[in-house]
Amino acid sequence: MPRLVRMFLVHGAIGMGLGVAFAALILWLDVAGLGGLVARSPDGWLAASMLAFFSGITFGGVQIGIAVMQMAEPADDDPFGGRRDGVPTPQAELQAILVPIEERPRTHPR
Repeated sequence: MPRLVRMFLVHGAIGMGLGVAFAALILWLDVAGLGGLVARSPDGWLAASMLAFFSGITFGGVQIGIAVMQMAEPADDDPFGGRRDGVPTPQAELQAILVPIEERPRTHPR
């Protein structure tokens, strides 16, 4: 298996595990009464599984994004690359501009 595909699968699984753990903590700590609501509902297993699945997808995507961003090349510390300090920029003087204002009647009371 290519290294990149393996990295995506590993980090996606890590994120999925974190998302499922997050959903389990939400239900166990009864945040906003969700744990009790799921426990009392006859279809609570469906709500809990959807919460765990979609939290897992979200955390998995974030984990893959973090892993991809960490693959970047190290920062270039060359002092001459990409700076525009030597380019002169013209300085314009600020001038006041008169803007005509027309008075209109109010359409709604205060």
